[in-house]
Amino acid sequence: MDNRPIGVFDSGIGGLTVLKEIVEQLPGEDVIYFGDTARIPYGTRSRETVIKYSFQCIRFLLSKDIKAIVIACNTASAMALEEAKKVFEIPILGVIEPGANAAVSATKNNKIGVIGTTGTINSEAYQRKIRRIHPNLEVIGISCPLFVPIVEEGWEDSDVANMTAEKYLQELKEHDTDTLVLGCTHYPALRYTIGKVMGDRVTLVNPAYETAQSTKILLKENGLLSEKIDGGKYEFYVSDDPEKFRRIGGNILRKEISTIQKVNIELL
Repeated sequence: MDNRPIGVFDSGIGGLTVLKEIVEQLPGEDVIYFGDTARIPYGTRSRETVIKYSFQCIRFLLSKDIKAIVIACNTASAMALEEAKKVFEIPILGVIEPGANAAVSATKNNKIGVIGTTGTINSEAYQRKIRRIHPNLEVIGISCPLFVPIVEEGWEDSDVANMTAEKYLQELKEHDTDTLVLGCTHYPALRYTIGKVMGDRVTLVNPAYETAQSTKILLKENGLLSEKIDGGKYEFYVSDDPEKFRRIGGNILRKEISTIQKVNIELL
């Protein structure tokens, strides 16, 4: 048993969808969340920059005596996870592999769609991981950059969201994909709109849920599960604008975030 907290980081607010699933599936775990809101988005950055930012986030979390790290950012998972595992001696988990495994298990016609930021789609991280599991699958990646600002404006159920989804997802509908990976941590907030556009026969894979499942397995295998059954404590840190994080984050978590601390991540 290990009652130290889990460290979770994201380029901003979207990683709270991963935190939400961790809280629901591991209610006894303490969690420290860092959102790098001063440098969002990671999806448009170079690989070298994403690795640099990710390492700074990891070092900050390590200063809080955490027992494991969840990279709750698709871009950072795609570009920095393997490098981080080589450098840091702590269990580290990303969101790509859990989502890819779930998609392969879900598809029936072997046609899988992946939507995400430009950086995640161009990295082909999901595509490569899915094909490594099952080489004969057809995988189509579509970047949907406007989905993030739509979620951050709170327009998930608006006509704007619906029209944007219709435009982005048309190619996936034409290719008859039966499984769709929500490859950005903001996108689960758009599940209703995306599901309406894609239709009932398409399975939506939420990597946030799958990552929480994998986190539970990781902690158990390493003897790191908390002895508490429930009542976990949560700390929130950001690199910029705590009030925006509080407003949008509260909507994602469906509860008020009372305390948020700002840190200068560049100095770490």
